[in-house]
Amino acid sequence: MTIETNITKMFGIKHPIFSAAMGPFYTTDLCVAVSEAGGLGVLSHTTIKRGADIGSETTTSSARLGADAVEAMKENMKFVVEHTDKPFGFNIRTSRNEVQAPIMCSEIPKFIMENQRLRDQCIYALTSAGSSRTLPQSKSFQELKEKSEIKHFHVAPALWLADKCVASGVDGMVVTGGEGGGHQSYEKVSTLVLLQQVHKKHPDFPIIACGGFATGAGLAAALSMGAGGIAMGSRFIASKDAEFHEGYKGVVPPSKAQDTVLVTGALGPIRLWKNEYSLHHGLVANKDEKIAEEQRVAQMTREELIQEYIASANAYLAAYRGDVKSGAVLLGQSIGVIDSIESVSDIINDIVSEAEGLIKNAAAKIK
Repeated sequence: MTIETNITKMFGIKHPIFSAAMGPFYTTDLCVAVSEAGGLGVLSHTTIKRGADIGSETTTSSARLGADAVEAMKENMKFVVEHTDKPFGFNIRTSRNEVQAPIMCSEIPKFIMENQRLRDQCIYALTSAGSSRTLPQSKSFQELKEKSEIKHFHVAPALWLADKCVASGVDGMVVTGGEGGGHQSYEKVSTLVLLQQVHKKHPDFPIIACGGFATGAGLAAALSMGAGGIAMGSRFIASKDAEFHEGYKGVVPPSKAQDTVLVTGALGPIRLWKNEYSLHHGLVANKDEKIAEEQRVAQMTREELIQEYIASANAYLAAYRGDVKSGAVLLGQSIGVIDSIESVSDIINDIVSEAEGLIKNAAAKIK
């Protein structure tokens, strides 16, 4: 048995499960594992520079120490098509604070067009943390759309942002609520409510649900609310295939849902695991503080923005290497329902099997 949705048909995948965008980290091995298991793996927008290997000698990202985001993405893509013939995708954060985003939106589509295997397999472009118009405005991406089957989705963490996605002509959107790890919206609306809002207003629009998903029950719930699939971050971090340090992974199984906190990050609110780092960062709590924070960022020079990003990157890098005490550990509330570290294939198979059973049980109640 399989679960067929508009999303599985759109991308030609077996299971409606995607890996979430998890920049600034390398997720090359994870991307391959998810795609090989029948889902769709996603390469992250990597901006951290690593000075030493963080895992086993076989980790693929060890060969790209200090690479910039454009070159890292190119190397990641080359690795993926060498290790799987399955579909996969990539993420670009299009925030104005991401100084390389415009270059990536121009250069990465060109790179894909130059490689037939990439044109065939790289069929999912996910933008986030900025404008949904940045990538479609790129002439090279426009050309790529004409010459391949690539689809462009954008992350929508609020209803008004979902409206902007639809208006900008994207092929679909990733609707992510406040439960998720990483960057979130100031509105702090849960995935449960946000999915219903978006589906009610845009009932025929392709949606992938993200934020709080780690079980078959979550997948079944997302499908019942109009999504065609789910994207998972924390569940895949706690997998044998992910490049994350074993110390980072080890945080997940014993943690509770309330062991994360929403704080102010470089790109807005960000959900982190509670530790010395996150508990020393405050949260922009209301509209006036949000406006003040946006004005502060708008007045910063390019050099100041870079320095602030470096500080954030250092905190992310520390956690990625295993410093879960003083590093920035990006995790979502779904850690409260994850109690083991499994292979990606087992995770996906278990989730799909559980979801199938729950959907059948629900259908049996209709008389």
